[in-house]
Amino acid sequence: MSIHVRYFASLRETMGRIEERLSPEGIVTVSDVWKVVHQGEAFPDHLLCAVNMAYAKPDSPVQDGDEVAFFPFVTGG
Repeated sequence: MSIHVRYFASLRETMGRIEERLSPEGIVTVSDVWKVVHQGEAFPDHLLCAVNMAYAKPDSPVQDGDEVAFFPFVTGG
């Protein structure tokens, strides 16, 4: 099984990919997912996230089979 991770907007360019799959071993929260894909880097304040298409917080739980999405704040006029 796995956790499906998706990147949107400028994160796609930064990460160099649109999505990836992770093994859920040792992953408990959204913040844990971020740390895995960013080699231990703390969850940034300027980032939004969602679990299974619902807004989430960095400490939101993640389970096997979930989809986790990361995207930057968007502003407009």
